[in-house]
Amino acid sequence: MGRVRCHRARHGAISDTCSAPQPGDTGDAVSLDPVSEDQRNGGPGPIEHYALLSDLRTAALVGRDGSVDWLCLPRFDSPSCFTRLLGEDNHGHWRIAPTGPVRRVERRYRDNSLVLETDFHTDTGVVRLIDSMPPHEKNHNDEPCVVRTVEGISGEVEIGIRWVVRFAYGHSMPWVRTIREREPIPDEYLLALAGPHTVVLRGDVLPVRKEDERAHEITTTVSGGQRYSWVLQWSSDPDDLPAPMDPVQEVRDNEDFWRDWSRRINYTGPHREPVYRSLATLKALTYAPTGGIIAAPTTSLPEALDGNRNWDYRYCWLRDATLVLLALDNFGCSAEAASWRRWLLRAVAGDPADLQIMYGVGGERHLLEWEPDWLPGYQDVSPVRIGNAAYDQLQLDVFGEVMDALHLARERGVAETPDSWALQRGMLKHLETIWQRPDKGLWEVRGPDRHFTHSRVMVWVAFDRAVRAVEEDDLPGPVDRWREIRDSVREEVLREGFNTELGAFTQYYGGTTLDAATLLIPALGFLPGEDERVRGTVRAVERELRHGVLVDRYSTEPGTNSVDGLTGREGSFLACSFWLVDALALCDRRDEAERMFGELLELRNDVGLFAEEYDPHAERFTGNFPQAFSHLALVNSAAMLYGGHTREESSRRDGGSRR
Repeated sequence: MGRVRCHRARHGAISDTCSAPQPGDTGDAVSLDPVSEDQRNGGPGPIEHYALLSDLRTAALVGRDGSVDWLCLPRFDSPSCFTRLLGEDNHGHWRIAPTGPVRRVERRYRDNSLVLETDFHTDTGVVRLIDSMPPHEKNHNDEPCVVRTVEGISGEVEIGIRWVVRFAYGHSMPWVRTIREREPIPDEYLLALAGPHTVVLRGDVLPVRKEDERAHEITTTVSGGQRYSWVLQWSSDPDDLPAPMDPVQEVRDNEDFWRDWSRRINYTGPHREPVYRSLATLKALTYAPTGGIIAAPTTSLPEALDGNRNWDYRYCWLRDATLVLLALDNFGCSAEAASWRRWLLRAVAGDPADLQIMYGVGGERHLLEWEPDWLPGYQDVSPVRIGNAAYDQLQLDVFGEVMDALHLARERGVAETPDSWALQRGMLKHLETIWQRPDKGLWEVRGPDRHFTHSRVMVWVAFDRAVRAVEEDDLPGPVDRWREIRDSVREEVLREGFNTELGAFTQYYGGTTLDAATLLIPALGFLPGEDERVRGTVRAVERELRHGVLVDRYSTEPGTNSVDGLTGREGSFLACSFWLVDALALCDRRDEAERMFGELLELRNDVGLFAEEYDPHAERFTGNFPQAFSHLALVNSAAMLYGGHTREESSRRDGGSRR
């Protein structure tokens, strides 16, 4: 039985009193206070109060109040039909919860699955809400659905079901009808239609129309041993609706899928549960038809609670390429790693001059950004953004990320193809003509272009991996020219990116501000961890950007010369915090690294998930959720500390190592 964690956050995130799991529980159970003030007022709760459901095509977020507040259909990047997360009740949600006071809430995933259990403890009894989305990994014709079941555990509890569907990000109110059919089998359901959008709701007790609110509601009493189920199904064709499903069997199949999948994970080091949960989260954020992994299933959850740092993260970033391959392949998820490589090659195919920093889950290139002005934003933090204008930014680091990822794939035994190598040579030829230009950098700033130190290091990575491809893999190419450029870039970075007065690498050439991305320098193999310039950079980051166990990616404090052109002080970037763990380990400060790693794990929410950032002042998550980058960094830190390969190592073909 897992241990119990007490995570104390503002806004009533989790109560100070934690209780042990109930008999029969299959995972960690953490006691939560009932409902936050935001939820009482009809809005979303704190980000850390949500749990993830996924069918490997799209995802839903379920609050600890029993409300599905976010669901896009049929893909991760499709318009949402439940949008309370970015607005209010009337923007769409589906809540199943006791009607009376809830004294305690306990949640957990069943084992390593994405079957979520939420126990509501009331004065009259206990009921359990079981939520899942049946995974669709192979059959491309499967249509997404959400299965919800309430079980009576003890006593007698009145529950309420409130179903408010609003398509097109809360803007389109559907026509909802109750349909009763007798042939070929008796079937009763709610059918919601609006333009191209169609969903069907079936259940043991269907909610009824509440005319004055354009919602559907019903109450029923659940006694110990009783069970009620509901299934929401999306349809691509209102004239060809999906057939009824057996909810009990669907949940059982869901558990079996995740149980079989988790058996492939071969991690045996410390902190096994967080590593497994992170790998399952990465799997859950994978779009199965293509292998693309999204950064997060949400848009516009604010990085700053008082600014405009709200972005759409429902896309695939090339910056994640190497980290994804490392995380998945290190611990037995080789099929997912191979799928990601195939997605990567398809997405970047074409003219190297057209290389983008991100793509849609199917490789789509145009991710036009717009603002749905009818949505107030998460807890009134605006704007809400759909799409991401950063897709056409120049970020030179992506060339290094792609070359590094494909080099890693070769080292893991994935045979290089002539087409793939020709594509890489084309990228390098283009990079030769543009590498000296300023860019927007890893963090996609919306301020002026600069010569960012991390971008230049990644240019070095691109040419270094090309040289190694020739030297280690006997691939054809102008190795002398590539080697000359690689060495020139290295000399430039050491000369222009290192500030001797600070004793550290700076965010950009000629600057005096720091950037946590420079913590990656030893992991990338640019300099060894024992180099005093690396050690000095680590000390400087600890001094200027570290807050306890957390690390900012760069300073956004009021009065600082922020380079990003945005407002508001953002939270600490969780991936950067794990990068410091890695850097400490590489600088022979392993005890500190292990201690910091364990402390970071305590910041996960009650079901083991991370957002993009953590605000140490407000003591809550900020940014999109759950965030792949955070979980990638967690998994790769575990590999760094407790077994697995790191990206700076040379060829490991056949288990060997050439340095």
